[in-house]
Amino acid sequence: MQHEYWSVYEDGRKIADCGWERDAMNLCSMHTNRTYRKNKYLQDQVIDITATVDKQLPGQQGLPAGKIRVNGQELDTQQSLPESELIHFRV
Repeated sequence: MQHEYWSVYEDGRKIADCGWERDAMNLCSMHTNRTYRKNKYLQDQVIDITATVDKQLPGQQGLPAGKIRVNGQELDTQQSLPESELIHFRV
C-alpha cells in the first residue's frame, strides 16, 4: 500500500512533515521562503506473531538456590532463620 505525506522546507532545511497538503500549504503561507514537497512511501508487510513469556527475570532462570551463612551454619534460602532467644519485656 502506498502512503503519501508532505514535507515543509525553509531555506532548504526540513522543518515539518504533514499528513495533509492543506497543512503544508498553511505553513508555507506563514513565511515567503518556505516550500513543500509531496513524498510517497510503500508500507511493508506486517507479520503478526504471538510470543510466550516466562514470568521470571532473565537472570533468575537456571540459577542455583542461594546460600545464607548464619553463625557458621550454611542455610538454603528456602529455610527460615532460627528464632531469636531474646526475651521481650515492656517498660
